[in-house]
Amino acid sequence: MNPITKISFDDTAVAFSSKSDAELYKMFLLFKTMNSNSLVKIGGGLLNTAINLHLPVKFIIKPTIFNHFCGGETIQESERAIKELAKYNIGTILDYSVEGEGDEKSFDATRDELLRTVEKARANPKVPFSVFKITGLMDIKLMEKVQARQQLNAEERAAFERGRDRVNAICKSCYAADVRVFIDAEESWIQETIDNLAYEMMELYNKEKTIIYNTYQMYRHDRLDVISRDYENAVKGGYFLGAKLVRGAYMEKERRRAEAEGRPSPINPTKEASDKLFDDALRFCIKHIDRIAFCSGTHNENSCYLLIQLMGDNYIEPYDERVYFAQLFGMSDNLSFNLAHSGYNVAKYVPYGPVEAVMPYLLRRANENTAIAGQSSREFNLIQKEIERRRAKK
Repeated sequence: MNPITKISFDDTAVAFSSKSDAELYKMFLLFKTMNSNSLVKIGGGLLNTAINLHLPVKFIIKPTIFNHFCGGETIQESERAIKELAKYNIGTILDYSVEGEGDEKSFDATRDELLRTVEKARANPKVPFSVFKITGLMDIKLMEKVQARQQLNAEERAAFERGRDRVNAICKSCYAADVRVFIDAEESWIQETIDNLAYEMMELYNKEKTIIYNTYQMYRHDRLDVISRDYENAVKGGYFLGAKLVRGAYMEKERRRAEAEGRPSPINPTKEASDKLFDDALRFCIKHIDRIAFCSGTHNENSCYLLIQLMGDNYIEPYDERVYFAQLFGMSDNLSFNLAHSGYNVAKYVPYGPVEAVMPYLLRRANENTAIAGQSSREFNLIQKEIERRRAKK
């Protein structure tokens, strides 16, 4: 049987099997709100202002948008989400979503918290990956300077080495604990610095199997060429390439900066071009699965169907550890739960951190849902469909 015929992302009974009627209705109200661009913009602005003024709004945010998109304020609080997802064979990627202060004390504190996520994942199949952003571990201006090939003074060189040591401490801990880790992608003007650190870590820790994964934002028109080059380097270097494929998260910022600097934008000219590049990257990774382990981080149903088809055509079992699907916690449950129900490897990014500190993340999620054409409506319609299905059964 064709594997694609065995799975439907319209199956709301599976998609919302973890939700009670009350929880489903709460989701219905939340996504109904996010369906309105004006409400999201006004509400987001008011919440940001309230937090900046230290007004007591946590009691409103935590039981609503925070609980839907985040695991908790701490690793311990996130245990509820970890266990709930595990009941449905979905792994958790604990994502410490606090944006630091940008000083050495903050970088050390972030490193220490990330090491705690690695310990949580050690020998824990419910937590198959860790994840971190390198900007949480070293100064972004320093990373820009390194990428621009500007000369560093002695103090800057020492600061960069401390940042590299923090990255290595996390990757070394992951290697020792046998925990895979994603190094997240960021803006193009620091991405080469991130890439080079990721390759360095892969050379150290990916000799026997894939532990370190770099992230490729496929809305950048050059990324498939970069993946191809990285694969060749991995073959020559005798290590495995870890790749997390995403469409990307900094499109408007990238275009604005390119325009301001009078240079061509690194972003694909159309969404269709990004979709094609993402799907071509899936094909490339499957073709070279002997040396690549990868995660398809997408909320795009067509790309998920394509990967299912590619796995079937190439006799790759759904449970093959070299292939993972991933979505964000609180979004696209129709993908995550139906994929897991059919035996595929699935993990959810589960952000955590103090409510006030995670607000920038939450507002991005709300804006994403309204900005992506049809995303919020799709979620809303599926929830509505499941509510109606349950009513019809009573």
